[in-house]
Amino acid sequence: MGQSDEMAAFLRIVDRGGFSAAARGSALTASALSKLVQRLEARLGVRLLTRTTRRIALRPEGESYA
Repeated sequence: MGQSDEMAAFLRIVDRGGFSAAARGSALTASALSKLVQRLEARLGVRLLTRTTRRIALRPEGESYA
């Protein structure tokens, strides 16, 4: 999977409001989506999302990127 897949995963997660919701109707699991976002964040050198066990929130950098 390439950079465009990472971007698409990030945008899907943001649009759906979470990893599990983004995984529904997708060929990927929530865990796979999380790994794609982690790779994107590592490549960009910035955290895009704040993750807790119950929710995600866009950080200012993530908002700008989206």
